[in-house]
Amino acid sequence: MIGVICLDTSFTKIPGHIRNPATFDFPVRYEVVSGATAERVVTRPDPELLGPFVAAARSLVASGARAVTSGCGFLALHQRELADAVDVPVFASSLVQLPLVHRMLRRDQRVGLLVARKGSLTPRHLSGVGAGHVPVRVVGMEDQPEFREVVLEARRDELDASRLGREVLARASRLVSENPDIGALVIECTDLAPYSHLVQQKLRMPVFDIVTLTEMVHRTLAHRPYGPP
Repeated sequence: MIGVICLDTSFTKIPGHIRNPATFDFPVRYEVVSGATAERVVTRPDPELLGPFVAAARSLVASGARAVTSGCGFLALHQRELADAVDVPVFASSLVQLPLVHRMLRRDQRVGLLVARKGSLTPRHLSGVGAGHVPVRVVGMEDQPEFREVVLEARRDELDASRLGREVLARASRLVSENPDIGALVIECTDLAPYSHLVQQKLRMPVFDIVTLTEMVHRTLAHRPYGPP
């Protein structure tokens, strides 16, 4: 079972989102941290939330989680503290994939990074996951109406999935068209993972997100025999 530390949000979580159980073919357990809104985690990070995040990780492990992740890539800021708090692997953000992705590419290529809010991504977030040295090209979703109104500002709970999908494709496409040295894309925001397949089909390059990472970690914990030895 994989445990997920969740933000305190109520908008629709469609298939492909880490908080939709249908996304995975293995058990996932969720722990919502009260008061952990996008405002307090992404827009204006509140250090007072670290304690509740640690408590959530410990609660998930006590409930049987064999690894812990989160529903927000900006928890990269707390990767070290969360990993130190429990005795199971913790991958607090999809951004922990950045060093791996970088090593897969040519030396003259960069990693594209699609984030919830570009201005909120700091060197501390990147260094928190060992990616301070990774050359990235970053674009944010903060100026996209559907994403801003529903995810960042929590004005309403009903998500227009098609509209958000168009916004994601537009931002990812512009990032790559303006930066032809991008060799792969990492999606920071868990709310955008449901559209990774569309992005990959359009850009025709590897796309990494929190779901690809969660599936990989789960496989490391649930190996199966391939046949008789």
